[in-house]
Amino acid sequence: MKISTRGKNAIKLMLDLATYSHGEPVRLKDIAKRQNISEKYLEQIVAVLHKTALVKSIRGAHGGYVLNHPPEKYTVGQILKAVEGDMSPTDCVGENGTLCENKGTCVSYRLWEKLDTAINDVLEGITLADMLEWQNELLIDQYVI
Repeated sequence: MKISTRGKNAIKLMLDLATYSHGEPVRLKDIAKRQNISEKYLEQIVAVLHKTALVKSIRGAHGGYVLNHPPEKYTVGQILKAVEGDMSPTDCVGENGTLCENKGTCVSYRLWEKLDTAINDVLEGITLADMLEWQNELLIDQYVI
């Protein structure tokens, strides 16, 4: 399993909204500039996030996007699954795992199942609020008097 650029940028977009929104809409143009990502590319990502109700669109001159919920309500897994789909390491495990006819005799199946569980435990165990905290720690560590 490899997380695509789309998945990484979705996390950046959501983290940017969590950082800069403060209840007010954030323009994609501003996110694009801060994150050094094409605005057109962000439009594609935010469309998926909007469709899955992770973000809300505000229209008008002072419009933009806001999170639908507080950062602690979002998991990294929820965000990645919205834009990447199933995060399982193989087709035979996970939420959408195909029925494997060799499941009962395949030694590797147990490995893939354990790997799938470990991946999901990490992705579902980290929230956007956790990432905000990590971001703040990095900023404090970089602050020099």
